[in-house]
Amino acid sequence: MVRVVGVDHLSIRVSNYQKSKAFYSRLFAFLGFEIEAEYPGTMGWKNGQTLFWIAEAEGRKSYKIGDVGIHHYAFRLRSRKDVDELDAFLRNDLKATIVDPAGEYYEDYYAVFFLDPDGIKLEGMRWGENTAKAKA
Repeated sequence: MVRVVGVDHLSIRVSNYQKSKAFYSRLFAFLGFEIEAEYPGTMGWKNGQTLFWIAEAEGRKSYKIGDVGIHHYAFRLRSRKDVDELDAFLRNDLKATIVDPAGEYYEDYYAVFFLDPDGIKLEGMRWGENTAKAKA
């Protein structure tokens, strides 16, 4: 039987390549990603486990949460502290739109939700940290 061993990459289309490249370059530098490769109109970053690519959209150049397609993409972070640091970076440095600030959204699920330049929802999250500390 064929088995999936992980998700190799996510590739999204963006309405303004240069604007999105600037946004994601700063975000991914903060999150510890490196550039995987760049070609005309497309760029990818990696962190050893995850690859994330952007490319200029060819057709419709707008996105609205609720459309068919991706709802959001979550980056699993090491700690709640990292979520708080990402929230501060998004607000103070990247000037990103925060949809929901860093906080507890479910039992032991701590996250910040934000938008990329096209309004695609992204998330930095940590799940299970308090449960793991309680068990230790």
